[in-house]
Amino acid sequence: MKRRRLLATGAAVALAGCVSYAGDTDVSPSSETLIREAIEQRRGMTDLEARRTIRVETTEDAFQRTEEIAREPPAKQRIEVVESTDPDVPVGSVIVTNRTTTWEYNPATNVADRQYHPNKVDTDGTKRELEELRSAYRLDYGGTGTVGDRTAHVIETRPPVEDIDRSINLVVGDTEFVIPLDAAEDGEEISANRTVWIDDEYRYPIKERTTIADDEETRYELTVTYQDLAIDEGIEEDTFTFLPPADATVVTDGPEPDGVFDSRSAAATGLPYDLPDPDVPGPYVLDRITVVEMGDQYGGLTTTLWYNDPNVIARELYVTVRESQRFRPTSPALEEIDLDGRTAYRRDEGVRTIFWNCADLSYEVSSLRAETPLLEIASSIDCS
Repeated sequence: MKRRRLLATGAAVALAGCVSYAGDTDVSPSSETLIREAIEQRRGMTDLEARRTIRVETTEDAFQRTEEIAREPPAKQRIEVVESTDPDVPVGSVIVTNRTTTWEYNPATNVADRQYHPNKVDTDGTKRELEELRSAYRLDYGGTGTVGDRTAHVIETRPPVEDIDRSINLVVGDTEFVIPLDAAEDGEEISANRTVWIDDEYRYPIKERTTIADDEETRYELTVTYQDLAIDEGIEEDTFTFLPPADATVVTDGPEPDGVFDSRSAAATGLPYDLPDPDVPGPYVLDRITVVEMGDQYGGLTTTLWYNDPNVIARELYVTVRESQRFRPTSPALEEIDLDGRTAYRRDEGVRTIFWNCADLSYEVSSLRAETPLLEIASSIDCS
C-alpha cells in the first residue's frame, strides 16, 4: 500500500463561554439539543486560549503535535507548536492571523511567509460545521465520558454517504484535513465515523475523533483534544502580531493594502472619489475601511467599508467602491434587477451581492447572510 499522508490547512480552536446546564442531571440531553446549544455558545464567544493536541494515525505511521492556541473569532488567531513528531510541522512553527494579514513561520527553513488578505470575508467555519452536523448527519447519543478532568457528552455521528470525500472539516476548530484517498481507483468501500465530545459545563465541543475505514479496516484516525481552557477571559492585543526572526527569509503574497482605517475621515484622505455613506441596519457598526490598489484589471483603487454586528461572530456586510467595473453582467450567476431606475445585478449564491455602476464608479454591497437587506442598503447610497 502506498504511503498516505494527512495534510492540515488553516487551524483554529472553537470553544465558547461557560454556562451551566440547568436541567435535571439525571436526564440525558438529546444530541440535537447538545449541538443546538453548542451553536448558541459559538455565536456569543469572544475569545479563548487553549492547548490543542492533534494525533493522526494511518495504516503505516502516526504522528502527534501539541499547539498553544489563542483565538478571537472570526479573524484573529495564533498557533504555536510546542511539541511535535510531525515531520511537516516542527516545534516552533507559528501561524498568526488578523483581519488583513497571515504570517506562517517554519523554523526548519527559517522562512516567514506573509500573506496579505485585506478584503478577505471572515466566515465562521466552526458554526457552519455544527449546523451541518445538526441538519445533515445522523446523530446518536453515546452517554458521558471524560476528557482530561472534564465530563463530556458523547455524540456518534455519520455523514451522508455522498459527503465522504477527500477532506475532513473539523467541528472542533476551523481546520480542514485533506486526505489523499484513492478509493475511487481501487474500488474500496469507504466509511466515515465522527465522534464529538460536548463539554457538560461549557456545552461546546472539546474533543473530536474521525475514523476513515475501508472493508472494516481503519485506514486513518484523527483525534483532536483541548486542555487548559481559558474562555472569554481576554487576550492581549499583541498576541495577534508577529515579528519574524532578524535572520529569517521573508516571502510575501497578496495585495498589500494602501491603508486600513478606523474612520471615514482618515480613509478619505487622498482618495480620488467620495466615500459612500450607506444606511445599514442595526446593530451593524463600521469596523474598518480598507484601501487597496488592485490594478486596472481588478477594479483599480478599491475601497471597502466593513460593517459587523459586535454581538454575533462573523455577521458582517460590506460596501465596495472601485474605479472600474470588475463584475461580468453576462455571468450566469448574475440576475439583472432594477435599482431606483438604474440597471443592477444580483448574485444570490455564496457571498450575496448587488453590483451596479454610477458616476464613473462601480459599487458592490455584499453579505453572506440571506436576511441582509442588500437592496435597501444599495438604494441608500448616493452615487450621483
